[in-house]
Amino acid sequence: MANELTDREFWTNYWESKTDLAIEIDNDYLFHKQLETIVKRDKISTAIELGGFPGYYTIFLKKYLGVSSTLFDYFVHTDILKKVLAKNQLNIDEISVIESDLFTYQSTKNYDLVLSCGLIEHFQDTKDIIKRHIQFLKPGGTLFITLPNFRSVNGWVQRNFDLENYGKHNIDCMDPALLSKICTELGLKVKQAGYWGRYSVWLENKSQKSMLTKVFIKTIWYAGKIFTKVIPIESRLLSPYIIIEAKSIS
Repeated sequence: MANELTDREFWTNYWESKTDLAIEIDNDYLFHKQLETIVKRDKISTAIELGGFPGYYTIFLKKYLGVSSTLFDYFVHTDILKKVLAKNQLNIDEISVIESDLFTYQSTKNYDLVLSCGLIEHFQDTKDIIKRHIQFLKPGGTLFITLPNFRSVNGWVQRNFDLENYGKHNIDCMDPALLSKICTELGLKVKQAGYWGRYSVWLENKSQKSMLTKVFIKTIWYAGKIFTKVIPIESRLLSPYIIIEAKSIS
């Protein structure tokens, strides 16, 4: 579809190029504090992770917080998913899996928590993709979205050392104020919208890069870590992620 910046072939090649997906999800996995707070505060019993393959957050919610979790994605590689689940002492029947197109799927079930981590930035129409999250949300339910911040030093790294990957992202949507405005226009009450994490940079398929590039990126990484240890701030320039949390009206 014209709205999408990626296609099924892209994701098939992307996931099959990864050799280290079957990892054990720790209880301090990325965004664990935010998710723990939401689950306890809002008494979350059901959740759906959109665009979530290989299901790390689905697994985290099930494994550590006892939430009945569903993984929804346009592409689900079953063999990879089984290996990831096994690494986390879970079976395929302990989570729900929906493999479908978010733009044609009609949800018959609503959830206490709808989350996506690294999804909305792959679409050109940000308001439309967020609206498609809301169809899964119960009245009074919580929406939790994270995305990378490529308007930062990390974005400069992506643009200069992995332009192909950079081009698969909608940079314009990486704006907490814009995301907050969209959620409000869609009838949600925004709880938080801002930059998250003091500093980080990364490259996809880093192993394929030259040694000079690896050393340069590592140097940038160390320099930023030292700076943000002295001045511990979250900002557009340095923070690697954006978080938005909102609630539907009861």
